[in-house]
Amino acid sequence: MEQDVDTLIRRRIRGLRLARGWSLDNLAARCFLSPSTLSRLETGGRRIALDQLVPIARALDTTLDDLVATAEDEDVLLRPEPGHRPGVTTWLLSRERAVAGQTVAKMRFGGALSDEPAVHPGREWFTVLSGRARLELGDRVVDVEPGQAAEFSTMVPHRLSAAPGTGEVEILSIFDRDGERAHLHG
Repeated sequence: MEQDVDTLIRRRIRGLRLARGWSLDNLAARCFLSPSTLSRLETGGRRIALDQLVPIARALDTTLDDLVATAEDEDVLLRPEPGHRPGVTTWLLSRERAVAGQTVAKMRFGGALSDEPAVHPGREWFTVLSGRARLELGDRVVDVEPGQAAEFSTMVPHRLSAAPGTGEVEILSIFDRDGERAHLHG
């Protein structure tokens, strides 16, 4: 079992490194280990030590818990139960305690998500999956088409709705903690 966990950790380190497009040299510079040490850690030529995992996890922008979680943990989470409030269906796609405190949600709505424009700290990002979204951002109105994405400061009064004549719109949103509180629990 211990060898299986070691193999899993090694694969995760290599997979996260490659997903970022980093060479061994790139990761080594970020976690203050030599490229040869990282190579031996990834290939099994060197035993993994906790004092090496902490800076590696930090450099890869993940948690130590996520890096060392065993395969017995639920790696695949199905979230079939959407949340409902009048006019809005929301599917939370991210785990609780997500890395960097971000929440990913798919939302389907027909009218406006809120009666009044919201203002809160942070930034938001969304992409339109279907329909056409209307973003009211201060005095500006921006229609966002399917496949387009919008990112904006949430310190500017903002409100999202389905553009006139669209019917329903589906979006994929990423919220920081402030955005989650304001839009998903508000």
